[in-house]
Order: sequence, then C-alpha cells, then structure tokens
Amino acid sequence: MLNTLVLATANLGKLQEFAHLLAPLGWAVRAQSDYAVPDCPEPHPTFIENALAKARHAALCTGLPALADDSGLCVKALGGAPGVRSARYASEHWDKLNGGELKWGGLNGGELKNDAANNAKLLGQLQGVDHRQAYFTCALVAVKMPNDPEPLIAIGRWHGFIGWQASGNHGFGYDPVFICAASSQSAAAMSPAAKAAVSHRGQAVAQMLALIQNTW
Repeated sequence: MLNTLVLATANLGKLQEFAHLLAPLGWAVRAQSDYAVPDCPEPHPTFIENALAKARHAALCTGLPALADDSGLCVKALGGAPGVRSARYASEHWDKLNGGELKWGGLNGGELKNDAANNAKLLGQLQGVDHRQAYFTCALVAVKMPNDPEPLIAIGRWHGFIGWQASGNHGFGYDPVFICAASSQSAAAMSPAAKAAVSHRGQAVAQMLALIQNTW
C-alpha cells in the first residue's frame, strides 16, 4: 500500500521530526510501535547497514513500505566515536591503548539509552581537548517490501563542533552540545524550522522525498 509509510523507530524526537519533514509526501506516516514491531538488532559497523536492516525488519513485520534511519555523531578527536553507537554511548566503556587507539565494549551487556548521560560522557571525554570538530550523519533507507532488491538510500551530514557545555531547550540526543558551524548556535537552541533546513536529517529526507517521488 503506497500511501502509508512505517517509520522504523520508537524515538519520539525522531518521530516528530520525520512527521514534519515527510509531510510533502502526502502519505500517512506511522510509527512501527503502532504495529507492535519489536526492536531490530543493530550490530553492523556502518550507518547504512543498520538502517537497511531496520527498514527490512519493519517492512517484514507490517507488510508495508518502511523507512529507517541510522544516525549518529562522529567526533574527530575520538576517532569517529560515538558513531553508530551514539544512542548507547553512556553504556559503553572506552579504554585507551598504548598506541593511542580507542576500543569500546558494553558495560555488563547494558544497552542504556539516555541523552543526558550520553552528553555528559561526551563532554567528559573531550575535557581539555581544543580541537572539537564533529558532524552528525543520517543514513536513510526506504524499502517497498522486505526483500526489495532496490532500496532507496540517502545520506546527510551536518558539520560543526562540540561545545564546552550543554545549551538550548529544543531537540534531543546530542543537540545541546553540538554547535552548528554555520550559525554558531547549539542544535538545541535552534528553532525546529531552522534546524530542519540545515540538519543531517533534513538533508537526507529532502533527498529521500525526491527518490520516493521519482522512483516509486
């Protein structure tokens, strides 16, 4: 049924952003939780692979076209971390190896997702670090069916740096500590409209809208 799109997420912040950004499509946008879809494992090392797995899983469970994103924050000074583990960063431990390499592992198998804890850990990891360049990445994947041989893929990146403290009351995730390079505001201090115009998710959705409209 190509007038309903299932979003493979239970993140309320993402749901609100996607509902607004996808409005031009004119389709009903439903959360996978409306269909009691269980969470999909995200074991892959790349954003695209995780997004594809989640989209196929949601389509399989609902019988509807599905859209999934895998988004994360990549910090240069941390070797690209938190990366694909952004949502669970606070439940990961990082060990410094002799050669300067970083490795991570879960704490007691934990899968904690907590925005405040993630931000606090990130600021702690960057304490005393002057070079704080970072970017958000969003990989979007849409499939018509679970075994769709031609998934639609869109990528958006939003460049900036990590601030010294949290600021702003909007958004979610790392928005309070991410400073937009263009505006010098934290993502959490920007209005939803201003954020959507420049964000990684806004860029990826604009690409995906064109792909769906021109391909499906």
